[in-house]
Parts: sequence; structure tokens; C-alpha cells
Amino acid sequence: MNSPHSGLQVPSGVLLVDKAPEMTSHDVVAIARRALGTKKIGHCGTLDPMATGLLMLVIERATKIQDLLMSEDKEYVGTMTLGKTTSTQDRQGEVLEEKEVADFSAAEIDAAFGAFTGAFEQIPPMVSAIKKDGVPLYKLARKGQEVVREPRPVTVVKYDISRIALPEIDFTVNCSKGFYVRTYAHDIGAKLGCGAHLSALRRTRSGRFTLDRAVTVDQLKTAPREDLWKSLVSLAEISLMRGA
Repeated sequence: MNSPHSGLQVPSGVLLVDKAPEMTSHDVVAIARRALGTKKIGHCGTLDPMATGLLMLVIERATKIQDLLMSEDKEYVGTMTLGKTTSTQDRQGEVLEEKEVADFSAAEIDAAFGAFTGAFEQIPPMVSAIKKDGVPLYKLARKGQEVVREPRPVTVVKYDISRIALPEIDFTVNCSKGFYVRTYAHDIGAKLGCGAHLSALRRTRSGRFTLDRAVTVDQLKTAPREDLWKSLVSLAEISLMRGA
């Protein structure tokens, strides 16, 4: 489609955005729609409001490869806090239970992480965009309803524990699509016997895309439209990256 302002045609491609905290992925799409002058736009993989980092926006003809891009593995850097479980499995939920945190050794923590490596199943959280009879689970959760969720196959390719300062643990995880890092933190806490929730999260990679070329939300709001167009990763470049 054509931009209503410049008369130039909006290019097709992927815009990498470093999402700011306390905003939804939909908020970013709305800002980008105005900034780029296009209605044909989508995003690849929702980030929770609490989370920051890589949000991939598909523009114009790139919307046709949205599912392909969403299917690739991802990397996250996060912090989990032991001793408290919450209704959302992250720090934005209500605390459901508090337990004392033992003086776990690095080996004990590593063993708990190791239990969730390779292929296994996750039960998605109630506060998620998965739909039950056409209604997103998070809307049911707001009404206090809980429904049975089917376990989903996921894969953790590798993980790294970078800091242990109990009750906090900093980690990096490389995982498959459809992976809930909130649930990962919750399940590791359960494995350790004290419970846990996700207290910080940043997506650093999706497929071959990283934050290196990402624009900030502030830049998205203030940069000249033509500059933002130049920031797009073109369809030709994406083909080369994917070895097509």
C-alpha cells in the first residue's frame, strides 16, 4: 500500500524492535502502524508486558512469512525468584504461596534446571493467549475461572545459569516455539520444593535475528518514516539468512 503522507510505497520486510517494559506487543504494533504508514503489519511471538527485548514486526508482504518466522527457536535471558509462587507465574501476579528458600548449592540448582532440558511437556499457564472455545485463557483467568490445559511438547536446547544470589537466579535459555519461560521458572521452583516465579525476562534472539539491528520504541515514535523503512530487514536478506 502507499503511505498517505510521502506518496512513496511502504517497503516489505521485518522490523526488529526492542520492546520496552510495561507495554503489550499489540501496543508496539499500533505505534509501528502509524510510524511506518501501513495497515499490513503483524508481530511474531507475543512478549508479556513485563518482558523486554526482541519483537519482530512483519510489514506488508512479509506478513506472508509470519508463521515461518514464528516457528524458529528463541533465546531468553531471565531472572527467577525462589520462594514465592504467583497466579501468573511472574511478578505481576498475586502471591499464592510463600515458602522458605533453602541454601541450595549450585549443583542442586543445576540439577533442577537439567530436569527441564531436551524434549518435555509444559502445561501452559492460565494467563496466556491460548484459546478455549474461542476465548483466550487470560480472559477466563480474569473472571477467576480455571480450565484444564493440555500439556504441550517443548524443547530446551541449552541453558546457562549466570548468577545465583538466592532467592534470585539469573539464567539464559534457548528453547522452541510455544515455550513459556514463566512456566519454566514455576516448574523449576516446584522441582526445588520451594516454588518460584519469573521476575525479569528479555528476549535476545529469535531464529537468526538478534537485538543488534533493533530500534527502540522511542525511535519508533520519533524517527523519520524513511529512516524506519531503511531499518527493515528485506525479504531478499531474509531469504539469504535462511539459506533459501
